[in-house]
Parts: sequence; C-alpha cells; structure tokens
Amino acid sequence: MRRGAIVLGLAGAAGLAYLGGACSRSVSVSSAGAPAPPLPAGAATVAERLNTSPRRGQWAMIRTGPNDSVRAWVVYPERSGKAPVVVVVHEIFGLSTWVRGVADQLAANGFIAIAPDLLTNKVQLQGDTATNAAATAAIRTLNADDVQRQLAAIGQYGMSLPSAVKRYGIVGYCWGGGTSFQHAVRSPAGLGASVVYYGPSPDTSMLGNVKVPVLGLYAGDDARINAAVPRTDTVMKRLGKSYEAHFFEGAGHGFLRAQDGREANRLATERAWPLTVAFFRRHLGA
Repeated sequence: MRRGAIVLGLAGAAGLAYLGGACSRSVSVSSAGAPAPPLPAGAATVAERLNTSPRRGQWAMIRTGPNDSVRAWVVYPERSGKAPVVVVVHEIFGLSTWVRGVADQLAANGFIAIAPDLLTNKVQLQGDTATNAAATAAIRTLNADDVQRQLAAIGQYGMSLPSAVKRYGIVGYCWGGGTSFQHAVRSPAGLGASVVYYGPSPDTSMLGNVKVPVLGLYAGDDARINAAVPRTDTVMKRLGKSYEAHFFEGAGHGFLRAQDGREANRLATERAWPLTVAFFRRHLGA
C-alpha cells in the first residue's frame, strides 16, 4: 500500500482504491470456502468468549507518573518467543468487558495486549466497569496531555515485560481511536504503529509530528468522523507520512463492538480485523 492510500471497501463487492491520486480496482471479499479469520467478539457474546478463553489475563496497576497509576487488563499470547505489545484504548464508555475481549483476541493473534482503564479512580465501578453514563461524563474531564503521558508510560511498562520485544503499537476505538491518532502525533520512544477505529483525526497542523505508520478503519455510515479523512490523507501524503484509510460501506460507527444485528457491521469486522493484525505484524515485527 502506498503512502496516503485511501481504500473504499464495499461489502460483498469490489471497491475503488485511490492510491496516490490514481484509481484502481480492489476486491475485499474472502474466497469462497476459506475459513473465517478469528475475530473479536461483539458486545453480545464477549462475556462468554472471555469466560472460555485459554489465555492468561490479569489485572495490573501500572505506575504512570509520580502521582498516578492506571489499572490495566493484561493478556499474554500462547507463544514460545517474545511478543510485541499492543496498547488497547477504550471507547468513551471506559474499560468495558468488550474492550477486554478485544485485548484477548489480540493475544490470540500473538501480541501482549494491555487495555488500560484511563478512568482509574475517576468513576464508581460496577463490577469491573463503569456505567456508560458515568464513563462518558468522566472522559470529558480528562486532560489530553495526561492521557498521552499515561499511554506512553503504559507502552514502556509493556516493553519492559520479560516476554516482550522492545516495540509497541496502539489501537483505539471511537474516543480511543482519536486518542490513538494523537499518540502517533506524540510518537513516544518505542511506538511502532497506530491503528484508528472510527476516531477523529488530529488537526492537520499537528500531522508533521507523526513518526509512525497509521491505519484508519472507518464506517461508511459515519459522516461526522469521515468528513476529515480526505484532508488528513492529503496532508499526510504531502508530508511523506504513512497513512492508510479504509471505509466499509453500510457499516455504522462502533461496528466492531456492534457486530450483532447489523450485517454490514459484521462484514466490516471481517475485513477490518485482518487488516489490523497484518498491520501490526508488519510494523511491530510479530
């Protein structure tokens, strides 16, 4: 994929790939009879998936500064060698069971996955998570610089684990997607790649600071988020930055979580997740 590529994915059909201004044909559907790739569970089935997972997940309290720590769910892959780290940034709804399920699937794909609770000590938990209303209100009080400092510290923590390689990636969803793109703007030491699921793009004046490849995965029916993507692509291309964007026709915002009950969301997940895994393997050396 060339730098600054925008790929328009069409569910069940061929799409148009715009590569550096040239138009070419791109087919996104799987071959008939091919086994489906392992995918994260949707919100409706994630609890059952986690309960039967063979992987080792555990809670950790990670020191992220002289005066704060962040609770995180850490999941290890079943592999003999060292593994790259992927930091999983939650939606505006906080560190939910669904986000922990995404981390578990990343571990199934061979990564050490760390899903931090960026609302640690900021909301009242019910079980392991906050209510959507409480999380949404608390997210709006976060300081962006503090969040990025904490994420960089979590990346350093992950790379310091005995079973980890010294490289990490980041992936986020909705609010977390925008936060992951901002992390690429910061590009702290050790960061190797950023994946953005339907998250807002940074102001284009900040894109010159990006030092790592960025993969953007967007719902076709998400005009609010998608409106900024062409401009982002233009500026990233002009700056010589690596930015690859895919749109999935008919899918709605939050499609990876909301797979159940909307066919286009399921089809988008089937194509977006293999792109995510391949991107991390390419840039993190898994």
